[in-house]
Amino acid sequence: MATQNETEDTELAAELVDLPRDADDLPPIDFSTFVVSLRTSAMMHLGSGREGSAESIDLALARQEIDLLGILEDKTRGNLTGEEERLLSQILFDLRTAYLAVREHCKGNR
Repeated sequence: MATQNETEDTELAAELVDLPRDADDLPPIDFSTFVVSLRTSAMMHLGSGREGSAESIDLALARQEIDLLGILEDKTRGNLTGEEERLLSQILFDLRTAYLAVREHCKGNR
């Protein structure tokens, strides 16, 4: 039997799911949009879009984002559409390649 707090939490969650959308709201998120947002975050940590200055590079955070995408790939294997699987695989390849290039560049500038 659910406690009063659990019942209230369930009711609140149901209300949030059905919130009306405003005209300027972002579109609903799906798996591909989520993966692309993680890619964007990782690229920002690799200095992309910030003139590539050394201060904008954070290899540890970039690696964490890439590892997170790798976990998603492992845990969702067999449950994605072909398009989602290709997207995730390509994004991981691109990010890993970019990470190695930035890491080597940073080592060379020491």
